[in-house]
Amino acid sequence: MVRTSPHLPPTPSDAAALDRPWRRPGAARYAVTRLRGILRPPVEVFEPDPDSIVVERDVEVGTRDGTVLRANVHRPVGDGPFPVILSAHPYGKDNVPARKRFGRGYSLPFQYRALRQTSPVRFSALTTWEAPDPAFWTGQGYVVVNADLRGCGHSDGVGRPFADQEGEDVHDLIEWAGTQSWSTGRVALLGVSYLAIAQWKAAACRPSHLVAIVPWEGFTDAYRDLLRPGGIREVGFVRMWSRGVRSNRSAYDIAVQSAQHPTRDDYWRSLVPDLAAIEVPALICGSFSDNNLHSRGSMRGFENIASTQKHLYTHRGGKWATFYSSEAQRSQIAFLARHLRDDVTVPTLPVVRLEVRESRDQIVEVRDETQWPPAGTRWTTLHLGHGGLTADEPDTGSISFDPAEDGVRFGLTLPADTEVCGPAALRLFVSVEDADDVDLFVGLEKWRGAEYVPFEGSYGFGRDRVTTGWMRASMRELDPDLSTPHAPVPTFERRRPLRPGEVVPVDIPLGPSATAFRAGDQLRLVIAGRWLWPRNPLTGNAPAAYERGPRGRTTVHWGPDTRSQLIIPITGGVGDPAAT
Repeated sequence: MVRTSPHLPPTPSDAAALDRPWRRPGAARYAVTRLRGILRPPVEVFEPDPDSIVVERDVEVGTRDGTVLRANVHRPVGDGPFPVILSAHPYGKDNVPARKRFGRGYSLPFQYRALRQTSPVRFSALTTWEAPDPAFWTGQGYVVVNADLRGCGHSDGVGRPFADQEGEDVHDLIEWAGTQSWSTGRVALLGVSYLAIAQWKAAACRPSHLVAIVPWEGFTDAYRDLLRPGGIREVGFVRMWSRGVRSNRSAYDIAVQSAQHPTRDDYWRSLVPDLAAIEVPALICGSFSDNNLHSRGSMRGFENIASTQKHLYTHRGGKWATFYSSEAQRSQIAFLARHLRDDVTVPTLPVVRLEVRESRDQIVEVRDETQWPPAGTRWTTLHLGHGGLTADEPDTGSISFDPAEDGVRFGLTLPADTEVCGPAALRLFVSVEDADDVDLFVGLEKWRGAEYVPFEGSYGFGRDRVTTGWMRASMRELDPDLSTPHAPVPTFERRRPLRPGEVVPVDIPLGPSATAFRAGDQLRLVIAGRWLWPRNPLTGNAPAAYERGPRGRTTVHWGPDTRSQLIIPITGGVGDPAAT
């Protein structure tokens, strides 16, 4: 394996230039494959053997305040008792694939068409959206409990997403499942996205029967991770998400709450789980392919829970294809067998399973690491200037762009094989004309000559960048206790509008990645005043969308007193790529 030097030497670079980051080559070819996936998503549904599973539907579970929740219980055939896998969500536990007329396959939840599936997905007809497959897990000797959250599906009450009440309800479901005659008293939580988010607050409540959690890609801060990243309101995905919720209660319209709470106030802080209170063993999936939604929060969860037995499973494939894949299921099986069955014969999972990719479809390496970011990470500073990205500090200069029409780019041609692994951070010195604010959207790209190299992204988007970041300039104030140079943490507690002619530093965190570059590849930084992709569902990052921000002409400054710079994590070189 080729290793890089501790610091990148000056090399021929791409000069600062105007750009339109939402226009990248390869859109037409991608649109054809996207259309094919919408018409016929690669999802196989099979009918489980009815003699191998005992199913009880709408089982009533009382909570501490008397509200009745309802769950479907799937049990293996036999006397038991069995350990329990539980999930709870707002999508409707009975919203399973339905057999079409005349037996011609199954109709699927709309999400499987709206969100691109990267490779074939297979599960039984008992499987709800983003939930563990009851047929698979009862076949492994577990009871599978699939519950409707409060106010959703067939459960009573009025729910409030991500709130303490939700965590208490899942706590009560766990304690109920741990005391049933078919249960060994050992319960684990397992599920994707919302089914992962619901685990954090429940685990922080420390129910006595909870033995382990498997939050498979679940954010931990609703404001920072989804609703208002960088202080900028998300207005696309949240609307589509609401369509999938099986609730008539307005409390689940999180778009309304986001509009009413523009700063990270007490409402948003109340939704953040107490990660330090989580002590049970955890297998956390933190992908590099969900920067608009779960990637940052999953890593935050791994870094901040108090468990002494925690594992991070990283990948940059499709969310759903990975969760139901045989490789991921082997890790889930080993983890749950060790903690729910005390089976010490199963393989011990690494602390970090690290997957490094060269492109969307090429994995360079999967290796074990002892920490995240990997030990030995070198935080390397690259300066913005007329020469692009350089290791040397540039002379004083600037470049301006129209946030409504274009953006700017800075590039670096890498002199050696290089691995960029971890989060990144960008500090920009900016000023704005004819406005008191600007929304900054930034991305890191990989180019090979004139070819844009795509990666897997959020919502099944297959043309994403290496990583991205957001920041509203007026929300730039940092938390001094939590921030580091390579991981700035804005407070989002108040606006600080820009004065005419004022040049201010704006620190922008960029999400985690694990990306291999070959010698001669170009690392390119793009900066714009609008989201970096179109909303076209065939070529863009739909349903992602962000509110329109100020349109005053924006200038990026650099020089001895305005050191605009990018900090990237370099961990080493690359080996020979293998196609997935």
